[in-house]
Amino acid sequence: MQRRSFLKQSGLLTAGAFALNQVDILANAPKKVISPFGVQLFSVRDVLPKDPKGVMTDLAKMGYKQFESFSGAKGFLWGLEPKEMKSFLDGIGVNMVSTHFDFRGSADKPDVLKKNIEMAQGAGLKYLLCPYIGPQKTWDDWKKIADLFNTVGEEVNKAGLKFGYHNHDYSFRPLDGKLPQEFLLANTDPKHVMFELDLCWIDVAGVDTASHLKKYGKRYELCHIKDYKKENGKPVQNDLGKGSVDFKKTLRVALNSGIKYFLVEQEEYPESSLISLKHDAEYMKTLSV
Repeated sequence: MQRRSFLKQSGLLTAGAFALNQVDILANAPKKVISPFGVQLFSVRDVLPKDPKGVMTDLAKMGYKQFESFSGAKGFLWGLEPKEMKSFLDGIGVNMVSTHFDFRGSADKPDVLKKNIEMAQGAGLKYLLCPYIGPQKTWDDWKKIADLFNTVGEEVNKAGLKFGYHNHDYSFRPLDGKLPQEFLLANTDPKHVMFELDLCWIDVAGVDTASHLKKYGKRYELCHIKDYKKENGKPVQNDLGKGSVDFKKTLRVALNSGIKYFLVEQEEYPESSLISLKHDAEYMKTLSV
């Protein structure tokens, strides 16, 4: 009995030592700098339409090496032809990896979807992303969205691009006790639909980012980096490092989950969009996670 007790205690001690050792390994893991990093051009929506090339050149000089576009009045290429946009971006050392596009206006219009795909292809983009769908009232409504994602995603995939969905907080808020985001993950085909995680909005909804990525990380390929703090119960965005987000923890988790593209996005500014984005770029250059 003494021997059995000794072996049992030894086993527990060994298991405990192993667990502590694993914690130490993670805590002492080499720090990483996120490079390259990019920016979602919606952050400069106030100045971009007036001078697309000039604003994008300024962003490149700040240190943003990747762009994610969005659909403005002249489309997501801002009035430039695809080859012209690609040549321009090559000249300033930037890769436009993705764009948010008019999903609702394209999903049931094959010709419009085809045009978006061709423009993205010609400019060298890799991803077409649905930026917003709004909260749905029933699970039948969410099922229709998932089916639509699969259909559009298959068409985008045929062209050699990837289709994905960018979340806001609503898809991380429970409906009948379940998360719509998890429903979309479970009911979309991984071959045709991937996801872009907005690290602000998942946090605003009160969902633990690390736990979510531990379970679903392989489905996410891009993320949005933005800082915020709650004022009177509402999220208010600020320059990176001036809000309440623990980026050292959050971005380390995102890196470890396999996310490939890290895109700064800021929609509210203390002074101006370009001043904030310059600060954000400097923050990203020195941040180690």
